[in-house]
Amino acid sequence: MQKNGGNSFSHGIVTASRFRQFKRASGSGTVNDIKRKPAIVWLGVLAAVVVLIAGGCAKKTPALSLLVWEGYADPSYLRSFEELHHCKIGASYMGSSDELVAKLRGGSASNYDVISPSSDVATMIAAAGLAAPLDLSKLPAYPQLSERLRTMPLVRVNGNVYGVPFTWGPNPLLYDTTYFAKPPDSWAVLWVPELKGKISAWDELSTMYMAAQVLGYDKPDPNHIYNLSDAELDNVRKKLIELKPNIRKFWSTGGELTNLFQNHEIVAAMGWPLMTNQLRQLGFPIGETIPLQNTTGWIDHLMITSASENKELATQFLEYMIEAKTQKLVVDVTGYDPANVQAAPLLSEAQRKSLHLDNVDEYMTHIYFWQNYPRRDKYNEIWNEVKAAQ
Repeated sequence: MQKNGGNSFSHGIVTASRFRQFKRASGSGTVNDIKRKPAIVWLGVLAAVVVLIAGGCAKKTPALSLLVWEGYADPSYLRSFEELHHCKIGASYMGSSDELVAKLRGGSASNYDVISPSSDVATMIAAAGLAAPLDLSKLPAYPQLSERLRTMPLVRVNGNVYGVPFTWGPNPLLYDTTYFAKPPDSWAVLWVPELKGKISAWDELSTMYMAAQVLGYDKPDPNHIYNLSDAELDNVRKKLIELKPNIRKFWSTGGELTNLFQNHEIVAAMGWPLMTNQLRQLGFPIGETIPLQNTTGWIDHLMITSASENKELATQFLEYMIEAKTQKLVVDVTGYDPANVQAAPLLSEAQRKSLHLDNVDEYMTHIYFWQNYPRRDKYNEIWNEVKAAQ
């Protein structure tokens, strides 16, 4: 609890002084006079003490707690919201969708007000009652969001909307341009023997999707990689175990992968545009490409947890984060595509070109967006076997 300049301590001294004065005044009478004083007088003194002490405490500063992907709580755009709403924002970062779900189901839901689930778990979180339905009338910027993203069924359950699309993008192949003379055109390059100990793999199920693409399981239906059979999953397991000699380290946070490239420990990996942005700002010769097999991608939503005690402030936060001016700032930090189409004119020509905002529909055909899938437990079982294999 915050104090007003430490006044609660001084109030305690004043109260004690006043109490001694009261005793001295009371002591001027006879013993019988003192005995005859009603008890309510002493209760009044006690009440005065409580009032004076309580008067030294200020109201708590409103606070929001976030559990989000890296890049979604940067001070460059959160500070304005804090100043406008006289609040504080604290953030924790997640390394995978499964980590988010585990925390929400493990009793930690009440620790967070706002979360940023990707399209692979957003539906499950809404259907499980872990998120609160939104009042869209309190989100004036909602109609400005991409119609294609808004109308997807990912966060719609029983007629309610449980999240707002925030950003979207691919999981591209990142590579050191000093090692590769031209961009690699296939994910299969990660398996070449010359890259022994020189690549990193994401500690997330997307690495399984990538291996499934190399095996051709995305043909003719790209969505099939999210519902593989037991036999197909076994082949994915074997393919990824073949990759292990080339893996320097499994990365779980963006910062880890950025450091692996910067320290010249690796030359290639599946990553995020966020790392591309960070490495370019550091002057590192990083390249980014979507191979011929295409790639997986995500649509990140902002949701309010059902356990949040700050739903009104959280709703105001969602509105702020999807406004065009904020989305522009988010793009500056992350390099991800904005959900608000009115953010595009605020971006530089180079940014719009990099984000393919002039041909969005065609660009999206190269991205297999994550989706809810029925065998997540089986996928995790196979992935854990891959990591444990020697």
